[in-house]
Amino acid sequence: MKRVPTAELLDSDAGTPAEIAGSLKDLIFFNRCFGGVTTTESMVARVAQTSALSSLSFLEVASGSGYVADASRQRLKKRGVRLEITLSDRSRSHLRNGNRAVAADALALPFRDRSFDVVSCNLFAHHLAPSEVQRFADEALRVCRVAVLINDLIRHPLHLALVYAGLPLYRSRITRHDAPASVRQAYTPEEMRELLLHTAAGQVEIHHHYLFRMGVIVWKANNS
Repeated sequence: MKRVPTAELLDSDAGTPAEIAGSLKDLIFFNRCFGGVTTTESMVARVAQTSALSSLSFLEVASGSGYVADASRQRLKKRGVRLEITLSDRSRSHLRNGNRAVAADALALPFRDRSFDVVSCNLFAHHLAPSEVQRFADEALRVCRVAVLINDLIRHPLHLALVYAGLPLYRSRITRHDAPASVRQAYTPEEMRELLLHTAAGQVEIHHHYLFRMGVIVWKANNS
C-alpha cells in the first residue's frame, strides 16, 4: 500500500466551529479507545525506567488541547512517574487547558538545547514529508535531554478498511475526510526506522501497539 500524502482539513481548521469541535472530540475518542493514550504511557514508562527518573519534564508538540499528555500523566501517577507538561501547537486557539503552553512551529521549536527530558508528539508525524520527519526528529533531539517519542498510525490496508467501516460513527465531516487520509499518508515502522537512522538519534526503538499504532522512542545519542 503506497503512501499518499493528502492535506487534512483539521490542519487548516477548514470547517465550521461545530465541525471542528466535533472532529476534536473524535480525536479524543480515538486516542482514549484505540491506543493513543496507552502508547504514550507505555513509552514514557520505558523512558523513566531506563533513565532511572521518576519525574520528567515533558514537551508535547502539535498537542492540540493536550488530552493525550494529560491522560498519560494521570495514568503514570499510578506507576510512580510524574510528568511536568508543557504544550506546543502551531495554533494558539488549540491550546485550551491549564498546562503551560506555547504557540510554535514544530520544525523550529523556540526552546534552548536540552530544555526538557522528553519531547513527544501524537498523530503528528504522518502529516510530515519524509525530510520534515527528519527535521522534526533532529529539532526535538536538540531540545530534549533523554528521548523523543513518536506516537503515530501504521499504514496498512486492514487499518484503512477499519477506518472506512467506522465512518458512520464519526461526529464530523472533517473526521470522515481526515481519518482515511491519515492512514493513507502514515508511515510503516520500516519506513520510520529508515528515516530516523539518518538523524542525530543515538538509538531507535519501534514497538507495535493496539490497533495499528506505533510507538517510537528516539534516544538522544548521549543517552543510548
